[in-house]
Amino acid sequence: MRQYDYVIVGSGIAGLFAALLARNHGSVLILTKGSIDECNTQHAQGGIAAPVGVDDSPELHFQDTIAAGAGLVDEAAARILTTEATDRIADLVRFGVPFDSVNGAVALGREGAHSRARVLHAGGDSTGAHIELSLSRLAQMSRITILEYCLAEEILVEGDSVRGIRALDSRTHGREEFGCRFLILATGGCGHLYKVSTNPDVATADGVALAYRAGAEITDMEFIQFHPTALRMPGAPAFLISEAVRGEGGVLCTVEGRAFMSEYHPQKDLAPRDVVARAIVEEMKRGGHDHVYLDVTHLPPEKVSARFPQIYRFCLDHGLDITKEPIPVSPAAHYMMGGVRTNTWGETSLRGLYACGEVACTGVHGANRLASNSLLETVVFTKRAIDRTLNGEGPDPLPPSDTLSLPEPPTATHTVPLLNKTDLQALMWDCVGILRSKEWLTRARDALAVNQGELPVPDDRPSHELANLLLAGRLVTEAALIREESRGAHYRTDFPQPSESWRRHIVFRKDE
Repeated sequence: MRQYDYVIVGSGIAGLFAALLARNHGSVLILTKGSIDECNTQHAQGGIAAPVGVDDSPELHFQDTIAAGAGLVDEAAARILTTEATDRIADLVRFGVPFDSVNGAVALGREGAHSRARVLHAGGDSTGAHIELSLSRLAQMSRITILEYCLAEEILVEGDSVRGIRALDSRTHGREEFGCRFLILATGGCGHLYKVSTNPDVATADGVALAYRAGAEITDMEFIQFHPTALRMPGAPAFLISEAVRGEGGVLCTVEGRAFMSEYHPQKDLAPRDVVARAIVEEMKRGGHDHVYLDVTHLPPEKVSARFPQIYRFCLDHGLDITKEPIPVSPAAHYMMGGVRTNTWGETSLRGLYACGEVACTGVHGANRLASNSLLETVVFTKRAIDRTLNGEGPDPLPPSDTLSLPEPPTATHTVPLLNKTDLQALMWDCVGILRSKEWLTRARDALAVNQGELPVPDDRPSHELANLLLAGRLVTEAALIREESRGAHYRTDFPQPSESWRRHIVFRKDE
């Protein structure tokens, strides 16, 4: 077994930032199941939020974060997020991230539910790609071992401590175990649970599944954020149309041309994402259409093409000039607010196991993430995780919580048609999507449980990903059934109002 001080699973911003911070404190191995550049980070268009403007402050950013999270934000974590933001932006600049500027000052955009313009961009709407490129280039030039196309299969645990990980080389089908002092999960989210998603194919809940099977706590899985505006055109993928488009003056309209967001929220087109997504669903249902329009044709064409070059080029490649025609959009699965439960130092309930980025649930997003807080959360809490490995772990990484276990999958009494990935995504979209009810959630729960019980032992990347998605699907669905209220991104048609008795978290842990 090869030994490292740090083994990091994932090569998005969380994994690369962790590796770059850890490289001066020990040996570092990055395991990534695809190429080093294949991750969610490079698709992040909106940017990274930080209170760096002259009219802004950490307190204002904190208040916006609390408001967006619908009563479930961990206030201590949110304070850390907003007070440490500017230092972490400075780190990214030091690592070579070229944030956009105007007349020598950093350019700031405004997005939904932000009271100030505080979103930094790089290359207009290519922020994630610029961050990923800057960090991956630096990582590849550093004393960091990078193993591509290596899928993490199992976390190796002794007692309540992690001792390493077993990985599968998806090209040779060989397996190898790697020992470590600290294992950092940075695997991203679960967007490919759903038929329509803004996430790349690699977002298959691998980290959540690994952590759950190892005995770590998983929380808030019912809170899946659906981005309101993904491109909806025949023959085109569900390409993200950044919230920053509305921040620059884009207006949501029905197919008939009626601007409708004033009917749903005082902030109109800059309302929180859950509100906008449900409003779009309602307007599509009312009009019998599969999309609404996001209109920027009233803005100067040169401003649109310069501010959103990636979106402009992508749409133009598919025959749509967004400076002359409105953009057809509909919601798509976008971000996992829940995940592996951590404290404010990135520690999980297993000693030696850390989680950073979208796979982690630090508590800063609550029930509905504030736009562009995700990249900020990643760098803030990844830095704290590495600091914790240097300063020593506490005796009790997480405060105690009441935990639930998934019921054992039933043994089918007859042959059950197994769900493939496409079937699973359709089931989750139809039954555990933007609008939920007991009837449809129960249908999904039963199908997922039976299928997990019948699933063969995975032996390659596709079968591992399907097994991970099935497990994550069960966690999302069971939590959504248990939470009998509507809060943030979780909306129950049979319980349409929030309930103070449900102002708490649902935590799962595997029953030993």
